[in-house]
Amino acid sequence: MSEPKLHQRPRIGIPACLMHEDPERPLFKGKALQYTEKKMALAVWRAGGLPVQILDLDERDAVEEAVASCDGLLLQGGADVHPGHYGEEALRPEWNGDAVRDRFEFSALELALAHKKPVFGVCRGAQVINVGLGGSLYQDINTQVEGSLVHRDWHRYEVIEHGVRLESDSWVARAWDSEELLTNTIHHQAVKQPGEGLRVVARAPDGIIEAVESITDERWIVGVQWHPEWLDGSEVGGPHRSPGRMAFEAYLGVCNERR
Repeated sequence: MSEPKLHQRPRIGIPACLMHEDPERPLFKGKALQYTEKKMALAVWRAGGLPVQILDLDERDAVEEAVASCDGLLLQGGADVHPGHYGEEALRPEWNGDAVRDRFEFSALELALAHKKPVFGVCRGAQVINVGLGGSLYQDINTQVEGSLVHRDWHRYEVIEHGVRLESDSWVARAWDSEELLTNTIHHQAVKQPGEGLRVVARAPDGIIEAVESITDERWIVGVQWHPEWLDGSEVGGPHRSPGRMAFEAYLGVCNERR
């Protein structure tokens, strides 16, 4: 695929991950940081888009201007979603999530839908979509789902994987050109009750929901639990046109069609 000229690239807004003030952190002691995981930005660029980081500037107007100027919204991975947003208390303190980042990303999601921007969520991003549309999550899969697979292993991280079965008539199946995938798995939380209008389009062998989507003339939303940006071909010696890259190309195609 020939590289698009810069002004032709769809602008993909990526709300920043937040690192809050920490007086014990050796770098930027006591300062709040905002960042994007590099492979996510590279995935957008290599697929033909321009990644644009959306910053949390503590004002809704700033988020709206940023979202309105982009052709799509991409929600990246990271911290747990605060269970209070779906009417629960944390079963353990470490599952309390990041309520500040949640509110920032819920605003971005709401505004993207209001402006009819295609929304693609990865891992935490899929969970933000689900909770933002009124759904709920398993706070911890292995604690709450009997017989579930191990979906996250800190020591093996993106090396751990499992199969995923896709609904044949879904956008996800078309984007990956398959009804069965072997995916990485780096999440300990997952969709429990799907949000309003969301269709379940992929499950792991243990029944855990791995992808949701809602595609109409009025809105375009897809969320996947795995990390396609980490399946970019670099694991086999370079940025080849891997299935992960094909999926980002398909998403950018949607952004081009709808902008």
